[in-house]
Amino acid sequence: MLQREIDPAQAADIDKFERVLAGYLAGEVDEDVFRVFRLTNGIYGQRQGGHHQMLRVKIPYGGVTPEQLDLLAHLCEEYSRGWGHITTRQNIQVHFVPLERVPDAMRELASVGLTTREACGDTVRNVMGCHLAGACPKEHLDISAWAEATYEHFVRNPLGQRLPRKFKINFSGCETDCGQAMFNDVGVVAATRTLDDGSTEVGFKVFVAGGLGANPFPALALEDFTPREELLPTIESVLRVFNATGNRDNKLRARMKWVVQTLGWEETQRRILKERKFLLASSSWPGGIPAAVQKAGDAPAGVAEGVAVTPIGQGTSVSITARDPYRRWEEGNVVRGAGKGTVSAIAYAKLGDLTAAQFRALASIQRELGASVRLTPRQNLAFRDLTEEQLPKLHARLDAIGMAQPGAELSRDVVSCPGADTCNLAVTQSRGLADAIGARLEEEGLAEVGGIRTNISGCTNSCGQHHISDIGFSGAERRAHGQSAPGYTMLLGGYVGQTQVHFGERALRLPAKNAPEATVRVVRRFAEERDGGETFRQWIERSGGVKAIAEELAELDVFPSPEESPDHYVDYGETGSYVAEVGDSECAT
Repeated sequence: MLQREIDPAQAADIDKFERVLAGYLAGEVDEDVFRVFRLTNGIYGQRQGGHHQMLRVKIPYGGVTPEQLDLLAHLCEEYSRGWGHITTRQNIQVHFVPLERVPDAMRELASVGLTTREACGDTVRNVMGCHLAGACPKEHLDISAWAEATYEHFVRNPLGQRLPRKFKINFSGCETDCGQAMFNDVGVVAATRTLDDGSTEVGFKVFVAGGLGANPFPALALEDFTPREELLPTIESVLRVFNATGNRDNKLRARMKWVVQTLGWEETQRRILKERKFLLASSSWPGGIPAAVQKAGDAPAGVAEGVAVTPIGQGTSVSITARDPYRRWEEGNVVRGAGKGTVSAIAYAKLGDLTAAQFRALASIQRELGASVRLTPRQNLAFRDLTEEQLPKLHARLDAIGMAQPGAELSRDVVSCPGADTCNLAVTQSRGLADAIGARLEEEGLAEVGGIRTNISGCTNSCGQHHISDIGFSGAERRAHGQSAPGYTMLLGGYVGQTQVHFGERALRLPAKNAPEATVRVVRRFAEERDGGETFRQWIERSGGVKAIAEELAELDVFPSPEESPDHYVDYGETGSYVAEVGDSECAT
């Protein structure tokens, strides 16, 4: 395996973690102090307790190399239980890692340029970016190097070490917003403006103070246009205002969105722009075009003449008509239109899970094809920089490892957080529900309905991003016939795209075991009733709204008695009666 010299700053981090861990194990470091320290280093406690830990590996804008994929395979086998998980924020999580072995795992990650630093805790989290950046026919510029520069500027930056709460930054290269900028603390979308001389300037539109969680807020436009030279100072100014004004006494009201609720938008906006105006005086002023951008460039992919551009983004009406497995995959998972002469294709990872063998196989495929690979916000992988001639080979290689199903933008691509499998905050087995929904859709012949997304969270915190999907489920404890039972709140009509975000509206509550049936009924109605090109939100509005659809599902919000159906009182993947066990929050998302 090709390894590199470990960055001195990262080596110092790991040495410090090893020393502090030894102090903690010897009883010399308080539990609360070690917990904060551990989280800042990307190590998250699990529901199982004891010394079981989850390592969250930061993958800036989702970009991975073959060497990194090989190392992740090794990590899963050597330190965990043989598999890893792609998150909705383009991280890789590895669970059940013994606390005592964490420093060794960190060093192995560092040998291929990966880190867990600030992947958790009250820090600047993984910087996300559109998985098609540099290959998208619609982009105004390639945001890859901008996301890299942002990551480099803020990792270990003193400004971001002890924030009031976590801070999230996302990048998209166009209004389609595949990078999901519209519900983050800072969302950056590439944009253009026409100058007085008639020429066009490319820059950004910066959105601020969005968030999901129990109280979702849409991000707000900071200004009409932000020049390229001003982007990093703008992001740093938002972070400085958050650090100075965020609520440090109440974690539930500490995010950037609550700063706006407290100060008002106009005052928040004024403080950010004032901070930026005088940021030049800072010894660490990050203005100008960053070195990473100067080195890699940010020219857009463009559109190839005579090549039909593949529709992308939420609501895309994918249609699978072929019978041949390769043609079906091509119809569902291939993106064309880049002027750089390449195509992209999605490798489908069910529930975002990858075995060690799949990690290794993906690394081998990437080497063989000379492709670049990005993790997607929907927990899949995008192979880019491909030729048309390479597509059949890619399909064959993916088929051999069980990752060649047509999945991109089809109903089978259900997204879930880890849920009560490992998370302290989850009250339901969201992954089990996701699997059950997928199975029911397959049984009913509805797994390949295009233009409809389902996302599931095991609690209200929205790690599974249930607020911004067409069909969303949020886990909750229910009481019926004197017993606790697993349940969900069903939301309909969530959407992110075109520099807009609409949060799903509450439809009804359901027993967990009835949620797959509710999903099947909604997907079937949508498939049968939609007009050509009609989006899910448009169909809802034409059908009388969320309330009207919920009324037709009302019969599913009924718990039979435990004697009639004991299964309703047992969660997915469990054998005993349901109990809602919630541990201390460790800032999971």
